[in-house]
Amino acid sequence: MKILIGLCAVSLTLALPVLAQEKHGSGKPEVGGGYIPKRGPAPVKPGHAAPRADHPVADKAGHPEAPHVHTNGQWVGHDTGKDDPHYHLDHPWEHGHFTGGIGKGHIWRLAGGGPGRFWFGGFYFNVAPFDVGLCAGWLWDTDQIVIYDDPDHVGWYLAYNVRLGTYAHVEYLGTS
Repeated sequence: MKILIGLCAVSLTLALPVLAQEKHGSGKPEVGGGYIPKRGPAPVKPGHAAPRADHPVADKAGHPEAPHVHTNGQWVGHDTGKDDPHYHLDHPWEHGHFTGGIGKGHIWRLAGGGPGRFWFGGFYFNVAPFDVGLCAGWLWDTDQIVIYDDPDHVGWYLAYNVRLGTYAHVEYLGTS
């Protein structure tokens, strides 16, 4: 019995530093690092759209100065609402709708190109002109992305970069 009590005491002593760690000390990043959101952003509620002349800056020290998703599922920077002129298309869905699979269960590896035209799995897209600068760190031939529906901007999807945790508005251009 003394041995069992001794083992329990040693185990608790070794476990205390782990229990005392704060969440941010876990070594897991709050943005990116392989995290994939369960769902896309919620639509912006009428009257709650945030006007902006440029992209949001980092909401917290160490976070990207670009729209991004926290590992708790919060989409940062998707808040301008339906009337944002940066994402107006005269001919939404001009090339049809993306049918390759949307959301967490569909991870795509970029196969080439750049913001003006990129592809994966025989599907082609381009980044919204207003968002091109947001993709400066993307690796166009290796990064993994997940495509989400954009609930506010007709004709656009959101391409989420799994490595960086950032996203950009993209337009579907069709298949090869």
